[in-house]
Amino acid sequence: MSVTKLVVTACLCSLAVRTFIFASPPADVISAEQQRIAAIEKASASTVSVYAAGDSNGGGSGVVVTPDGYAITNFHVAQPCGTHMQCSMNDGNLYDAVVVGIDPVGDVAMIKLLGRDDFPTATIVDSDSVRAGDWCFAIGNPFLLATNFQPTVSYGIVSGVHRYQPPAGTLLEYTDCIQTDAAINPGNSGGPLFNADGNLIGINGRGSFEKRGRVNVGVGYAISINQVVNFMGHLRSGRILDHATLGAIASTDEDGRVVVTNILTSSDAYRRGLRYNDEIVSFGGRPITNANAFKNVLGIFPKGWRVPLSYRRDGNRYDIHVRLQGVHREEELLAKINQSQEPPSPLPPPNKDPKDGEPGEDGGDDERKPRRKLPDGHPLELSPKKEIPDHIKELFAQKRGFANYYFNTKFRDETWDRFLNDYLDGTSPTEWSIVGDIDSGGKCELTVAIESFRCRWNETPYSIDLAAPLETQLEPLRSGGAMLAMMAWHRMLAAGPVGFGDVYYLGQAPVVERDRMADVLVATYDVIEARFYFDKETSELLLLEMFPDSDVDPCELHFLNYRTRRDGRRWPSEVRIQHGDSTFDAITLDKFEATSSAPVSPDGGGE
Repeated sequence: MSVTKLVVTACLCSLAVRTFIFASPPADVISAEQQRIAAIEKASASTVSVYAAGDSNGGGSGVVVTPDGYAITNFHVAQPCGTHMQCSMNDGNLYDAVVVGIDPVGDVAMIKLLGRDDFPTATIVDSDSVRAGDWCFAIGNPFLLATNFQPTVSYGIVSGVHRYQPPAGTLLEYTDCIQTDAAINPGNSGGPLFNADGNLIGINGRGSFEKRGRVNVGVGYAISINQVVNFMGHLRSGRILDHATLGAIASTDEDGRVVVTNILTSSDAYRRGLRYNDEIVSFGGRPITNANAFKNVLGIFPKGWRVPLSYRRDGNRYDIHVRLQGVHREEELLAKINQSQEPPSPLPPPNKDPKDGEPGEDGGDDERKPRRKLPDGHPLELSPKKEIPDHIKELFAQKRGFANYYFNTKFRDETWDRFLNDYLDGTSPTEWSIVGDIDSGGKCELTVAIESFRCRWNETPYSIDLAAPLETQLEPLRSGGAMLAMMAWHRMLAAGPVGFGDVYYLGQAPVVERDRMADVLVATYDVIEARFYFDKETSELLLLEMFPDSDVDPCELHFLNYRTRRDGRRWPSEVRIQHGDSTFDAITLDKFEATSSAPVSPDGGGE
């Protein structure tokens, strides 16, 4: 071959190589890359890095879920911080935050960031749609590396769903969680797990570190966001939350059936008909194929919720709703919280040897402390841990059984004020005179004031003696205490939460019969407990449950078909009385006259 040919051939080869090296990637590759970058950018905006005030070696991660700053993190991240903490976001700012409510069993806590009402929020999606093999990514503050205000991103896949992790120590039980190989290290705790579109599917909390100390080994666990959403309404109540039990134990038998092996006769499940050796077919809307699946789904519901359960006996299927009871007594739960226990993914101690390449106290640049200039009026250094700044003190109140009683009174009063203004025209009706037709026949005539209650029910007179034990006055027979329930209804509307007695905000719970979520106020008068369910969207009073005792079915008043009256108030035109599985009766209101504690329009009164 001539020299000329060799030169030409070499040039052509060189050109081909250069063309190959500098050729643009396929369009679909570039598109996928841009989508991933956009998803991470979207998700990073709502991610929070949490630091214990005054202690730069403690902290974790979180995610903002409402524009006014409510955020979710782990209980084991929030607990060491105490009443308040400081949080950085990738907007370059450090925000003060205060604890709102805690779920020590499920390892979840709610905090509130201060300083804005337009925080970027995560987009929450149905975590039951997540499948093994889905792409996902975790964002957070591993090893407190995000002290430059930029969180760390780790990418991976969903390795498994509906995993169960037993309690760590005495608490922190992870049920129905998501397993991922995206790197979850100490400091990622409390941070968000997103799907490939940048939507929130879980809260990172645990990792299997046993083989390599404190370093990720590709097995991390996130609390499903569906579980968190179920508890979110309760968390904002400022309470210390408990998880639920059915009051029954289920095991897998030799035929592979999930059967009841023990049941408390005092449980609502027993009152609804569930018995020993019944096969549990579905629970909480999910098929039950083994005992582990039953334990998983049980863990995603708060104490007190009513959930669907289907069981089979002698070839027949029964569909019921059961009210879940708490796992712990209040004193037991508080004692467990105070017990010394090691968090499931604690931060390692800071490295103090600059030669190791890790940031440390002697290394000059201490990347563990936030360094960017904060907005005017905010100190650069973290606040001392035991000193609560004045602007946070007003957002915190102590009361036994509460993480922060301030938020309980806040949402209690907001729930009541919405109903008062939207349905009672801002006034409290103190004396009532009601006449209505009873479905079973006859009339109901009710005259009630704060200190007196008289009723004629189908010609039978009833009254309530406030000096006698109320739990013995459960008339009419088989109603579960309809007269007491009506007295509680009147007392709340006439006196409000402050005048009723001991009233607190429970959180949010479903009203099964109406397929609605409600804000719930729990009111105690003497020995009776009444629960008032106000529609989350409309603030309408949907339901009142009156419990004369904790181990019996309540008397339920269902309020239907609200109408606006001439006095500006909106009243139900029908009240249905339910006890257990039976409807006792219903009243169609013909006449409703009320005297208010504040003036009403002259034509107030009748229809």
